[in-house]
Amino acid sequence: MTKAPLLRKARVEDAAEVARLAGELSYATSVETMHERLTVLTAHPDHCITVAERDGHMLGWIAVERRRTLESGERVEIVGLVVDAQHRGGGVGRLLVQAAEQWAQQRGFDTLCVRSNVLRDASHPFYERMGYVRRKTQHYYVKTLFHAGEP
Repeated sequence: MTKAPLLRKARVEDAAEVARLAGELSYATSVETMHERLTVLTAHPDHCITVAERDGHMLGWIAVERRRTLESGERVEIVGLVVDAQHRGGGVGRLLVQAAEQWAQQRGFDTLCVRSNVLRDASHPFYERMGYVRRKTQHYYVKTLFHAGEP
């Protein structure tokens, strides 16, 4: 029987492993950049990053944030979830989502939302099995802004 993973809050020292796992979902990030991000986000009370590890090896992580917007008010949203490809389907993702749900409940929220790229076919049934309901489909737009003095 496989030992259950340990869930704990992420630390800045986790930057290399968090970056490695982010790369598995095509979010390639340098260790230095991830270190900077973790420094800011782990210290912020509206963010929670939880990692799952077993025998010193990181199996996955989840990031949630408390968001405040004019149109929707306050909510908690899963903004990142990744499980090592070798450990998918073994319950690690479920444990991480449950940890995020608990974090949200402890802050008085009765719902948690998540966005999932239409290209991530495996994630859609995963969230639905966990009781999440699709509310809408949307487009995501990005515009690169140039700094002053650049063309």
